[in-house]
Amino acid sequence: MPAYAKDGTVLCFVQSAGTFTARYPTLGFQDTAALDSGSIWPTAYAVTRLTDHVEERVADLVRTAMRDATSPG
Repeated sequence: MPAYAKDGTVLCFVQSAGTFTARYPTLGFQDTAALDSGSIWPTAYAVTRLTDHVEERVADLVRTAMRDATSPG
């Protein structure tokens, strides 16, 4: 599965729907991606269609995860 890592730590990954017997493929984030904001936030996003808007949103999330990543532990 495709993933992005920083300093050897995976920050985000793609899970295919078929491999995981899921309804949609998902883009997931580890807690080290530091995307948290407030009291509740998503750790995975279902991707139903890859449009230009979705592609840009994914790119923004990955850039933020890479920039703001924290050390594990």
